[in-house]
Amino acid sequence: MALSIWEILAVFAAGVGAGTINTIVGSGTLITFPVLLATGLPPVTATVSNALGLIPGSISGAIGYRRELAGQRRRIIKLGVGAAIGGLTGATLLLALPSTAFETIVPVLVAMALVLVILQPRISKAVQRRREHTGAVARTDGGPLLFTGLMLASVYGGYFTAAQGIIYLSLMGMLLDDTMQRLNAVKNVLAAIVNSIAALFFLFVAHFDWTAVVLIAVGSAIGGQIGAKVGRRLSPTVLRALIVAVGTVAIVQLLLR
Repeated sequence: MALSIWEILAVFAAGVGAGTINTIVGSGTLITFPVLLATGLPPVTATVSNALGLIPGSISGAIGYRRELAGQRRRIIKLGVGAAIGGLTGATLLLALPSTAFETIVPVLVAMALVLVILQPRISKAVQRRREHTGAVARTDGGPLLFTGLMLASVYGGYFTAAQGIIYLSLMGMLLDDTMQRLNAVKNVLAAIVNSIAALFFLFVAHFDWTAVVLIAVGSAIGGQIGAKVGRRLSPTVLRALIVAVGTVAIVQLLLR
């Protein structure tokens, strides 16, 4: 599809914005998806093109957070397996189910994730007190509950991706005893895995627009580096507040769609 110069600039700028916000919080799709629809792309084609274009942004963001990834290899490998399975399942559902299939449940999922993000400090303290009382040792991988939760979140991520990162952060923040910045680094890797798995699947079975893909890819790669530089400077409180703010906007947009 031929784009005007203004549409090209708009899609590129949306890619930069999405790459930046995805690296810091998540929900960058809520920037790119409406712009792609505005250029005239059908919803499924826009979703597929967006998923392909955001891969470089996810990888760029993960590279930008490489310092925070130190010592998390085993955790990432285990959780990454669940993310890959979920991402492939979600991509399959995108082509098999009606485009409205997730519209009802997605705002509820995001709202629940935001509640967990807000309550995470209190939940973490309560869990820590219980461990001290019982003498239990914290699992560094979150156990079966986190694996299952992230895999289900990745099903949604492979389907649409909007607010996927917020759900990841809420689950890991509740079930892992680690800093928000280190968890954010893991979130970026998991998002990169889901986007890549879904995109590889789409390459063979779905329609996409190469112009949109390239514009978003270049923009999101730049945005990933910007997001890493900005995100790691934020305090846990500010990062948590930003997650809640972006998530609230995401819910409003999803409800109005």
